[in-house]
Amino acid sequence: MSCSKIFSGDLPELIYEIIKNFQNDYSTLYSCVLINRLWCRLAIPLLWENPFSYFTNNCNFIEVYLQNLNDDLKTKINEYQIIDYLLPSNKVLFNYPSFIRYLNIYKIIISIERWLKSNYKTSTTPEFKILINISLIKSFIENKVNLHTFEIEIISYNNYDDKIYDNILEIILQDSNFINNIKNLKFSILSSNTLIEHISQITSSQQNLKRILLGYNNLYLYQSLLLSKEFNCSNTLNTIIFYYVDFKGINNLVEIFEKLNVLESVHIIYCISLDSFIQQIINLTKPFKLKSLYLYRKWNINPLQLLLQLLQKCGNYLENLGYNSNYSPSLRQLLELITKYCRNIKVLSLFGVEAHIIPTVFDLIENIKQNLNYLSIDIKGFRADYNVKLLILQNLGKALPSKLEYLGLFIYVKANNFEVFLKNSHDTFSKKLVINNLE
Repeated sequence: MSCSKIFSGDLPELIYEIIKNFQNDYSTLYSCVLINRLWCRLAIPLLWENPFSYFTNNCNFIEVYLQNLNDDLKTKINEYQIIDYLLPSNKVLFNYPSFIRYLNIYKIIISIERWLKSNYKTSTTPEFKILINISLIKSFIENKVNLHTFEIEIISYNNYDDKIYDNILEIILQDSNFINNIKNLKFSILSSNTLIEHISQITSSQQNLKRILLGYNNLYLYQSLLLSKEFNCSNTLNTIIFYYVDFKGINNLVEIFEKLNVLESVHIIYCISLDSFIQQIINLTKPFKLKSLYLYRKWNINPLQLLLQLLQKCGNYLENLGYNSNYSPSLRQLLELITKYCRNIKVLSLFGVEAHIIPTVFDLIENIKQNLNYLSIDIKGFRADYNVKLLILQNLGKALPSKLEYLGLFIYVKANNFEVFLKNSHDTFSKKLVINNLE
């Protein structure tokens, strides 16, 4: 097939298939830009799909976006006499705003703040900052970009945040086509705010939403959105992620999940008041495909019988398990339940594990080794008895599966003692091995 495409003149298509493999490898993509015009033309859109994704002090790409603004917006910006005169759009090699696919409002705001602070020492007014933010959003809208992911993160709140978020969301909602076809929607709203109406409009405008992340403690807001008559994604939404959510007092979960007809995966990441959550989930009439369960010291599942009922219902679906705690007397029971009911674990992350529980951890690894490809273990009390640590290393090496994508060990050992582990794990291939806390 590849040879036929070469002879038929489809070389750009083949090169693009190659370059797509470097989608998140920015240094390689930059190198591709320098090869020739064809490679440059194919690599630039990938470089500009999500330029706000990584935080650095160098946010000069903001000015590149400003060069693409229409003349009216440039005139308004130039009136402040803060930024050097912006070039006409026809002097820019690419229409960079048209390439964006991932939009995170918080990251845009922070990137603009850093860019102004780094490049313009004179004080900039809040109005000017808002103008820059709005100008970028308008540029994306005017270019009719095909957004894939839209994220609203409000992790701090003050009057300035209120005003800037309000202005940005108003601009976005003026053109419903801008966000009505996104696949991934993320809300991480830490505190109460005045933007509920805007967020409700964004949710109700969705037609093809596949994935939604609901973060922090505004589940009452999220609950009302999912139960709204205007929510149009019951037949498209296949993934829900709950991130640091408190389920206390939430009593409509059955109604929410029963109306989602194509839900394929649910992810619970460091949420609390899980007893309330589980009591409702076990009463669902349809399968509950819990794919991720990450617990920490406030997990609040009491009694443990509730966890047993949850795993009996959906343990076969569980693929990602994480535990992070300084102390929990029920960790052993948790691991025993996981060993019994969850055989399809692919990712296992255990932090704060006491040495006396390690044998139970080994039993779990042995039970899931056929599917396990990511393992991270942090041993609590790693300054314990030398013989205990040596025994852990010996048995861990024997318990590992033959192949792992990632293996992370966090334990205080001397480098020469680590040879014991390497000898006992010589049949295990790890694509990435991370060792921390070596003495």
